[in-house]
Amino acid sequence: MTIKEAQEIVDKWINSTGIRYFNELTNTAILMEEVGEVARIMARQYGEQSFKKSDEAVNLADEMADVFFVLICLANQTGIDLHDALLKNLEKKSIRDADRHKNNEKLKS
Repeated sequence: MTIKEAQEIVDKWINSTGIRYFNELTNTAILMEEVGEVARIMARQYGEQSFKKSDEAVNLADEMADVFFVLICLANQTGIDLHDALLKNLEKKSIRDADRHKNNEKLKS
C-alpha cells in the first residue's frame, strides 16, 4: 500500500464507518494521546520502567498504527499529501544534514 492509498483508505473508512472526521483540534489531542501510549510501551520495553499487570496486552505495532491512522486523518483534513510532504522533508534533511551526522563525534563508534 502506498501512502496515497493509505490516505484514501482512511478517508473511505472515516466517511462510512467513522461517520465523519473529528475536528482538527480533537484529532490533534487524540494524536498526542496515541503518541503517549507508544511512549509508555517504549519506556517499559526498552527503558528502565517495568510493565504493570495492566500492560500485559499492549501491542507496540498496534499503537504505532493508531498514531499513523490519526496522522493520516489530520493530513486528509488539512489537505496535505503525505507522500509529497515526506519526499520534500527528506530532500530538506539531505541538504541540511549532508555532512552533519558524518561529522558528529557522538555517532562514531
